[in-house]
Amino acid sequence: MLKRLNEALPGLVLGIIIYGILLQLTGIWLVDDKLRYSTGLWIGIGCALFMAIHMAMSIEDAVSIGTEDGAKKKTIASAMFRYVIVLLVLVAMCYLNLGMILPAFFGVLGLKISAYVQPLFYRLRDRKKHKS
Repeated sequence: MLKRLNEALPGLVLGIIIYGILLQLTGIWLVDDKLRYSTGLWIGIGCALFMAIHMAMSIEDAVSIGTEDGAKKKTIASAMFRYVIVLLVLVAMCYLNLGMILPAFFGVLGLKISAYVQPLFYRLRDRKKHKS
């Protein structure tokens, strides 16, 4: 299903999840309140996953609009929507005391980390295919 939206989306989602697992395994040893750390981290990872999927859907919608001006407006509106949603989630976390904010922020950064590391994964995958 994810590949129908965007060819790069499955790799991006996988990278976000791997990043979350790595942060979970390493960070859990550094904090006293392990439950709040984990909750905050996975809320942030969930936000990153939401942002990746919403971004792919928004790009698809913007491309199908047809006009450059309409596509720009759609892209800007979609980006603002994503940022507002993440901000509301982080504010709700603070207000409801659901988890630690710093791990949640690092979880949201999983989108960026995954996007930067994805070309490396593709090179390693292609190198492995050539050896086979």
